[in-house]
Amino acid sequence: MADIQLILPAPWSEYELIDSGDFQKLERFGEFVLARPEPQAIWDRSLSERDWEQRAHSIFRRDRQSPERGDWQTKPDMRDPWFVTFKQGGLNLKFKLALTTFKHVGLFPEQADNWTFIHENVKALSARVSRPRVLNLFAYTGGASLAARQAGADVTHVDAVKPVISWARENMDHSELDNIRWVVEDAVKFVRREVRRGNRYNGIILDPPAYGRGPDGEKWVLEEHLNDLLKSCADLLDRDDFFFIINLYSLGFSSLILENMIRQTFGKVPNTSWGELVMDDKFGKRLPLGVFYRFTSV
Repeated sequence: MADIQLILPAPWSEYELIDSGDFQKLERFGEFVLARPEPQAIWDRSLSERDWEQRAHSIFRRDRQSPERGDWQTKPDMRDPWFVTFKQGGLNLKFKLALTTFKHVGLFPEQADNWTFIHENVKALSARVSRPRVLNLFAYTGGASLAARQAGADVTHVDAVKPVISWARENMDHSELDNIRWVVEDAVKFVRREVRRGNRYNGIILDPPAYGRGPDGEKWVLEEHLNDLLKSCADLLDRDDFFFIINLYSLGFSSLILENMIRQTFGKVPNTSWGELVMDDKFGKRLPLGVFYRFTSV
């Protein structure tokens, strides 16, 4: 059994976590610095509030009437949208970033190590499979999809939110890629239909939210639906040539829970790694940003 791991992405010139604390994080994306909520940063900031305000080009303020939505207080020199590039491990991707009312900007930098993992595994699988098939569920703006496509995979990108699919398509174009299959649908419905059709995928990537709604109002609750979804994914995953990644960002959801579910659903799998995705700020504070499990046949 593999030991629990902490995964820190390799240094990336276009991103840095500057400081964290008081339920906030101060980050640089390209040329712009943002301050936004982070529920796991329960410690004190290292920099003063004045330092944060001076450094930040934009600060997210929550709406008092909504636990999720808010507005950005932006300085005149802040550009929205803007772009960052990611060049590591053979990958050369370009992402559009934008300030949304849900505090997100269209990119989760802690996923960078998964992008290189996907790229490397698709390349390795290509020695055995002419064009590996990769399924990306809850795929958001497509970082994992782009990594798989740039490595030569046949990629199916599934998300329930149509504007997010449009955003991912823009990222594909800016990264000078093509031919990703876009599916606007509830992930659970799509996977069940693929199982009935007898389809198989060499790679499956899941990044489900804690809560969500499908395009027809389907309700997703992580604790209630994840177990059944994993069982369907086990039916879809190729038996010989495969990789699998799941990420969860949900407070209180232990990587041990995920490890138990994977072992029970998939049985004994090779080349496993599991644990937490983390980021270090410039003052040595280590910020947890989700749990993960991944395994591969290559």
